[in-house]
Amino acid sequence: MAWSETWILLAPPIVGGVIGYFTNDLAIKMLFRPYRPVYVFKRRLPLTPGLIPSNQDRLARRIADSIMGSLLTPDELQKLARRLLRTDRIQQAIQWLLSLALDQLQARNQARTAEVVGNVLQDLVGESLPRLLRVWARRDTFLQTQIDQVFDQVLLEFQLSEEQAEQLANWLLTSVLPPDVLRRTLIDFLTDRNIQVIDEIFRSQTSGTYWVVANLFGVRNALTRLRSFCLDEREVSNARIKELLVALRVGDRLQEWLLGLSLQNLPVATVRALRRTVRETVRGYLQTLGPDLLKGLSATINWQLLASQLLNRLQSSPAVTQSLEPVSEELALILERYLERDLESLVAQIIPILDIDQVIIDRVNATSPQDLELAIQGIVRSELQAIVNIGGALGFFIGGLQSVLLLYRG
Repeated sequence: MAWSETWILLAPPIVGGVIGYFTNDLAIKMLFRPYRPVYVFKRRLPLTPGLIPSNQDRLARRIADSIMGSLLTPDELQKLARRLLRTDRIQQAIQWLLSLALDQLQARNQARTAEVVGNVLQDLVGESLPRLLRVWARRDTFLQTQIDQVFDQVLLEFQLSEEQAEQLANWLLTSVLPPDVLRRTLIDFLTDRNIQVIDEIFRSQTSGTYWVVANLFGVRNALTRLRSFCLDEREVSNARIKELLVALRVGDRLQEWLLGLSLQNLPVATVRALRRTVRETVRGYLQTLGPDLLKGLSATINWQLLASQLLNRLQSSPAVTQSLEPVSEELALILERYLERDLESLVAQIIPILDIDQVIIDRVNATSPQDLELAIQGIVRSELQAIVNIGGALGFFIGGLQSVLLLYRG
């Protein structure tokens, strides 16, 4: 067989294999390329850009419809949400948020936080609490239990010690009732009318020896001379009164009286009436003057400094850090109960808000043809290469059949 005849038999399978291989390779590349339209004499050449770039918007919508129709259905999103929102994960997320908030409070620049907290405290004590106090004080049971408890446990059980009674008695004799005060009190009491009344009572009510003294001598002259002595001899009268107080041991008697002073010595009915009076007095005071007292107190407090001190205390308080875990656990359980009840309606509301299909469309459209080609080839590179290889094999097989037919005819 001559070389020309051999070439005629070998050419069809070789040519067919090359054509089949490169034709499939060209067809696959034409899916993506050219990336942009090609113009010749202001006319766009057909099949430019490639199939996928020219239909990228429609491809994006098909992908979004496929994902939302079969993958991200409401039921699947509910299942996904249940897996993501497990109680332990929710608790960890809440605990992380609380720790983050605590770390934020512990930052160096907390002046703004202190200002906000200070304004809240000032509004609470200076504005909100006075208004609430006016409303609460109108109730008959307002602070009834608390005031009765204070009365029973503090006032009813209160009794001065010996040292306290001695100090109080000395204070009364030196500051409240000194000799000069007693002298002036005696002068104010011994008026002409009071002296006349006392004298008449002694004259009319006494009998026996006292009647003789009262009617022969009387007390008018003695009381008048006592008043004149206190008026004219101020220093001497003060000294006499002081000596009289010492001689009569007024301080000791006053101390003994203070030691025995206790509400428990009063009758039960008197104690009950006193407790009711104290309760009504406190409630009336709070109702009338309590709001103004709170407003005045609020105006005298540096709320920003107080808020800063509170924040510093929170930062160093171990109770705050130790409470993060139980608080996050309770919040997670509350959120879990809410999700079990309203998860379906919540997912139905979230899907339109998230607009996932439009996000997919925008993302696909925003992907360049080059990146899209690389992404698809990265996924199905071996499958695309297999198509090219199959094309070459089919071309080689058909060319081989043609060579067989030529050989058979020859």
